[in-house]
Amino acid sequence: MVDHETRRAELAANLQRVRERITRACEAAGRPAESVTLTAVTKTYPASDVLLLAGLGVTDVGENRDQDASGKAAAVRAAGVRLRWHFVGQLQRNKAKSVSAYADVVESVDSLRLVEALARAAVAGRDEPLEVLVQVSLDGAPDRGGVSGDDLWRVSDAAASSDGLRLGGLMAVAPLGWEPDRAFERLAELAGQLVKAHPGATTVSAGMSGDLEAAVRHGATHVRIGTSLLGMRNSLR
Repeated sequence: MVDHETRRAELAANLQRVRERITRACEAAGRPAESVTLTAVTKTYPASDVLLLAGLGVTDVGENRDQDASGKAAAVRAAGVRLRWHFVGQLQRNKAKSVSAYADVVESVDSLRLVEALARAAVAGRDEPLEVLVQVSLDGAPDRGGVSGDDLWRVSDAAASSDGLRLGGLMAVAPLGWEPDRAFERLAELAGQLVKAHPGATTVSAGMSGDLEAAVRHGATHVRIGTSLLGMRNSLR
């Protein structure tokens, strides 16, 4: 078991390295470092790690399982810490009510039925709109989350016009076997098309520990970092 101060020092060192990577990537792309938000993906890690990261200046955290995220968000809130929670995993419609109660952003919207479920939950249980990102399937693979083709625009339009929701932009993961530059260049093209139809939908969530530089190069506004920040889960046991 890692003690509190040792873990804090480990996270601080990792966070500094990640922030330096983001800064260098932004400099190489001719962008200001503050144009990219770090979302710390804290899935499988305890609320204590989230609180440590918050103390180190992290403002945005991502989770991919409602059964873990709901309790963790409650624990962090009970500690008096306010963070911006991103739900980044595939989401079943029957979890829409639970997720909308604590998430500030749902990044994995990929169907009209999910848009409808989140809109109903947001109208019934929130004082402000729930931000949603449409998850893009860049390779059209049916066994992973995301939407492509004309469905991308249908889902985006539905989210933009739904009471209780605010369309923030797009999210994507580089498909296996694709060069990151190829994936994120395509995402940038789609993001440009989306902004023409919905000028406020400027968020592009892309890039993880292994490919954040390519994502920043192609306009990502948010990068989702887990392993490089929190380490391998087994090393903490």
